[in-house]
Amino acid sequence: MLAPLDAQWHNAALWNAVQGHDEVWTYLADGPYRSEADLAAALQEKQASSSAVFLAIVPKTTGEIAGYASYMRMDPVNGVIEVGNILFAPSLQRTIAATEAMYLMARHVFEDLGYRRYEWKCNANNQPSRRAAARLGFTFEGIFRQHMVVKGQNRDTAWFSMLDSEWPARKAAFEAWLDPSNFDANGRQIKSLKQLSGCTS
Repeated sequence: MLAPLDAQWHNAALWNAVQGHDEVWTYLADGPYRSEADLAAALQEKQASSSAVFLAIVPKTTGEIAGYASYMRMDPVNGVIEVGNILFAPSLQRTIAATEAMYLMARHVFEDLGYRRYEWKCNANNQPSRRAAARLGFTFEGIFRQHMVVKGQNRDTAWFSMLDSEWPARKAAFEAWLDPSNFDANGRQIKSLKQLSGCTS
């Protein structure tokens, strides 16, 4: 489930989910935070942001926030929007809820907002993020060298995109993967998202 990020309601549960897991902040522009109060202040800034819309990711199985993501770099004139600032606590990583959240965000972009192009960018060294983008159906477009300075270091940025013309096939693959019939009695997938999308890369 997705919900607007709310520092007051989400801070305590998110703090518990990421405490002791500083590695989740490695490729983000902020964090890690020393205290729950510091995290709360950061979430308040995100909640009030005028340049990004942050959404809490709340798995139905727990009812507690386990991460967040945002719509950012919104360019409605050209129909371009980016998903970014993605934070997954360890409890959310590699779960059905994580994939469902990315599906719901993409569906909203194409079907409700009517955007033409959905972008995913990450540190070129962030191999898990690059694998996630490919698995979710984004197309790799190249590396922008020394694109940014993040936490005092040069960042080469890997660019990915998904187009509105590609969405119907991506949507079908997502929905087939998320269908309960695609999981066995132990919750293991029967077919991977890549298999269902016909992606071989």
